[in-house]
Amino acid sequence: MNITEDFLVEIGKRISEIRNKNKQTLDDIEFLTGIDSSDINKYELGKINLTMKTLIKLSSALRVKPKDLLDFKFDFEKYNNH
Repeated sequence: MNITEDFLVEIGKRISEIRNKNKQTLDDIEFLTGIDSSDINKYELGKINLTMKTLIKLSSALRVKPKDLLDFKFDFEKYNNH
């Protein structure tokens, strides 16, 4: 995988972690955002790219700030070509 794919996977893990902590289902998030639950699942798996609009919708449904979805450790140095 490349840096973008790995980053999307980490964002997806964070979305899933928060959703599960909140005891929300994919259907709950679909109801709150209008985003199909199968697409939410794809976001959680890092299979599709998130737009800023989607990030904001998801953060609102998860009752967190958008920055909270990006609050994870990511080793950018791993991808540097030094």
